Amino acid sequence: MPDALKRPTQYADFADPQALPRYAGISTFFRTPHTETLEDADIGVIGVPFDGGVTNRSGARHGPRAVREQSSLLRRYNGATGFRPFEAARVRDLGDCWIERPYALETAQAEIVSFYQMIVAAGVVPLSVGGDHSISLPILRAVAERRPVGMIHIDAHCDTGGDYMGSKLHHGAPFSRSVDEGLLDPARVIQIGIRGTTNDPDLWSFSRQSGMRVLPMDEVQDKGWQYAVEEAHRVAGNGPLYLSFDIDGLDPSQAPGTGTPEAGGLTMREALRILRGLRGLDFVGADLVEVAPSFDPGTLTAFNGASVLFELLCLLAEARAKRA
Repeated sequence: MPDALKRPTQYADFADPQALPRYAGISTFFRTPHTETLEDADIGVIGVPFDGGVTNRSGARHGPRAVREQSSLLRRYNGATGFRPFEAARVRDLGDCWIERPYALETAQAEIVSFYQMIVAAGVVPLSVGGDHSISLPILRAVAERRPVGMIHIDAHCDTGGDYMGSKLHHGAPFSRSVDEGLLDPARVIQIGIRGTTNDPDLWSFSRQSGMRVLPMDEVQDKGWQYAVEEAHRVAGNGPLYLSFDIDGLDPSQAPGTGTPEAGGLTMREALRILRGLRGLDFVGADLVEVAPSFDPGTLTAFNGASVLFELLCLLAEARAKRA
């Protein structure tokens, strides 16, 4: 790596880009090295700037860039757990899985599958930033290609719908499709924070009928975040897991910048405690989706999204180290 044009003369720690003042440096994810090769990566943080599957407000295609920018505010160590993800694994910003033909869901998702098959084949653990929630299906097609996985899913919506306006590939249906394709083991799936109004009382019936554990927001509120963690461990078991975090799982006061907000969601404090309580599980991939910066006053949603992303990174790095 070439010498930097600007080198520290008084503070040696500033030689590490992650230790620079948080307003300085290039905005890669967590100010990690950007690379377009996979040889030196253990965990790849990847943007997926695609929102062709939204059913309400668009704009999540701009989410990866906004979360990248805000992730420069995160530091190297997890102050709550003491974990040091950048020492446990070689974390790299792998750029964006941008879509060459974005105007049809089928072709767009096929491009995402091909990209992630390369990532998985190289032994790199993917941590993705959407984009809308439809991206989870093609990512799972790569991550779970050889065996089904369980999933911990934090969201306002189950995303197990069916046909909507002529498509079953929209952002409200990735996990019903994933079960249908044998990618998810529904008995090892828990969906946390579900709430909101619907036009169909049976909209999320697929989740319960297939055997998923649906943990509505009212139950989380009544029994507490610790109960949600205990249920997640009980349902997940010991096998490989995917973690999907839709930013609208947070209350709109914490995440206004999203396409389908629902009142009465998780606070950031609750979300962070739940995520930290998932340590010890065997995560093989994760995503953060549905940050829509055009609806995000003061970059609050993007910052909270970056904070969630850091916790996801810690979980992936710790699980990878345990497997190794």
